[in-house]
Amino acid sequence: MNKRILALSAACAIGALTLTACGGGGGSADGEVTLKLVAADYGDKASNSSTAYWQDVAKRFTAANPKIKIDVQVINWNDIDAQVKTMIQSGNVPDVLQTGGYADKVADRLLHKADEVLSEKTRANLIDSFAQAGEVDGTQYGIPFVSSARALFYNKDVFAKAGITEAPRTWDEVAAAAEKIKAKAPGVTPYALPLGPEEAQGESLIWELGNGGGYTDGEGKYTLDSKANVEAFSWLKSHLVEPGLTYANPATTDRKTAFADFAAGKAAMLNGHPSLIQMAKDGKVDYGVAPIPGRSSVLTSTLGVADWMMAFKDNGHQEEIRKFLDFAYSKENTLKFNETYNLMPVTEDTLKEMTGNGKHQDLEPFFELLPNAVFYPLGDTTWDVVSAEIKKSGGTAVSGDPAKVLGELQKKAQDAVADQ
Repeated sequence: MNKRILALSAACAIGALTLTACGGGGGSADGEVTLKLVAADYGDKASNSSTAYWQDVAKRFTAANPKIKIDVQVINWNDIDAQVKTMIQSGNVPDVLQTGGYADKVADRLLHKADEVLSEKTRANLIDSFAQAGEVDGTQYGIPFVSSARALFYNKDVFAKAGITEAPRTWDEVAAAAEKIKAKAPGVTPYALPLGPEEAQGESLIWELGNGGGYTDGEGKYTLDSKANVEAFSWLKSHLVEPGLTYANPATTDRKTAFADFAAGKAAMLNGHPSLIQMAKDGKVDYGVAPIPGRSSVLTSTLGVADWMMAFKDNGHQEEIRKFLDFAYSKENTLKFNETYNLMPVTEDTLKEMTGNGKHQDLEPFFELLPNAVFYPLGDTTWDVVSAEIKKSGGTAVSGDPAKVLGELQKKAQDAVADQ
């Protein structure tokens, strides 16, 4: 890692002879600066792509700060990690990045500390638990952007057709309901199980939590191949995959596909987050939301997710980044983004607005779940590497040998720890 940083610094030193700064941000003789913003796409189609949101923010920011322009690049979730990695390796480093994880960039010493690029007012407005989740060894680098929690979504009409009167609370009840749906509602996927590369790490953790497992132990050490985790995937394989109660190949099925199927009435149950609410409404699906079933009862702690903003040091635009992030984190902007995608806020003023304006009753079940949510091991500087490996091959645990697949992932996780 350090060798790569030295090589990157050398490349930047050579590039300093030109007018354009090394990396994505640029400067000019008249004092104008262009910040490169790379962000993940939260839309499920072109019409609601995050590109429109960020271009609007950039336009209004530059109108107020004429010497700072924003170069917006929005990338889908499947590709953003790989493309950002390529940018960094080639020296085309963004100034600001919004994506799912930050800790690997901290390990490579690429990021500003949060207090270097946020005003005291903006930092104080961050919800404490999320700000703390952005820390590595007690120092905050990750700036929370949006939050979410998972719950079970189910199609009320399909349930009624299959004679199911209430949401399942255990895995056995999930399987029993799925069998009824398969018999009574042909053409509908009884349970949508997305273990493809878009978000295998999320769906996997939900099922592992349901059996008392998870990614790490109490000391923060990886436990990807624990007995509880192997049992969870073995159950999925024997009770959902092999009986044909879910997709034929979950390892190649992404969350986007599962959400689209549910919104089209083609899937009866799945684990979803709040953005699925509007999709279901648009598809005229009469849906219900319930706690996620576990092995013996509903989960007492669901999966909580925070996506992150981070600022890179490479281009030397600290003050311009601070101005932009303070603008981006204003209530006007954060409220608009959260309401566009029905996500939950990470700032106090937006949370107060969303819980008090009466417009978000559909989010109340998720607001209740979030305080007890379990998060990924975000502060572990190897997590992004481990997460990428889970996305690549974790889903094959429900088609191959669960113990072997998880054992190989555990070895890769241990290698990542040893290499840091």
